[in-house]
Amino acid sequence: MKKVILGKTGLEVNKNGFGALPVQRIPEKEAVYLLQKAFYHGINYFDTARMYTDSEEKLGAAFSYIREKIMVSTKTGAQNAEEFWKDLDTSLKKLKTDYIDIYQFHNPAFCPKPGDGSGLYEAMEEAKRQGKIRHIGITNHRYALAEEAAESGLYETVQFPFSYLAGERERKIVDMCKEKGVGFIAMKALSGGLITNSALAYAYLLKFEQVEPIWGIQRESELDEFLSYQENPPALTDKLEEEIEKEKKELAGDFCRGCGYCMPCPAGIEINNCARMSLLLRRAPKEGYLNDEWQEKMKKIEGCLQCGKCKERCPYGLDTPSLLKKNYEDYKTFL
Repeated sequence: MKKVILGKTGLEVNKNGFGALPVQRIPEKEAVYLLQKAFYHGINYFDTARMYTDSEEKLGAAFSYIREKIMVSTKTGAQNAEEFWKDLDTSLKKLKTDYIDIYQFHNPAFCPKPGDGSGLYEAMEEAKRQGKIRHIGITNHRYALAEEAAESGLYETVQFPFSYLAGERERKIVDMCKEKGVGFIAMKALSGGLITNSALAYAYLLKFEQVEPIWGIQRESELDEFLSYQENPPALTDKLEEEIEKEKKELAGDFCRGCGYCMPCPAGIEINNCARMSLLLRRAPKEGYLNDEWQEKMKKIEGCLQCGKCKERCPYGLDTPSLLKKNYEDYKTFL
């Protein structure tokens, strides 16, 4: 069973990290079963966030009796120290614990530092002194901010999108974290659902011994896939390398990663899926996206206000209104 040391934290985690965002979509009984099955089959690291509705609560229900045997990271989207302490207190209560292994700033628009006037980093330090958190981390989707955090010496972990679709700049951040002793946690290891071959995704990330992927898991069948790779890890053969190159060419250029930071849309458009519909239609069974429900969702693009808010919020700098229009025109050709 492959293990990863998260930089200078010294935390030793299973190469399979459990991303607990999706468990907010299933009933608590199912979520607890899924989480406990993951633990009893060797997964010991679980990542959630205050923003993920009842995800923390479900982790608390699953693990309060074995808290010392797992590692938990959660996140705060606080903008100031007052909000920070409120979020931390809520997370501790929901998780049914008195400490959090890694507490992360959740995709902030700037890199919190001591003396920046926000009081956020000072609150992190105080929470660590009080023993309420053990390690300080940050998550982001912006290259420059992730690089700044890795270079700063202030963060013990950086969580950033990373998969076999990554380019030079993402790999630079991975290398930078390794050099600085910063634990690298890979979110979007399946690129928001665009990567459909989990064995290929897992095999690629095995090349990076210091990278800890967190897989967003909602179904038992998904969990079983990743558990199977623990004892029989897929090898990155020449054939699989060729498949990676083919995938990179197909997804070259501007495409929506589905991160959702463009939301909410004042026109009610489900941007994070509608803006990548062309890819979803070609990379998954298309019938599921051609039903009445999805036709109605896509039709909302006609009501785009051209307000530009989604474009301003996109951490990848995409021209989202144009991308929506392009995807809608393509979608209509399938009907």
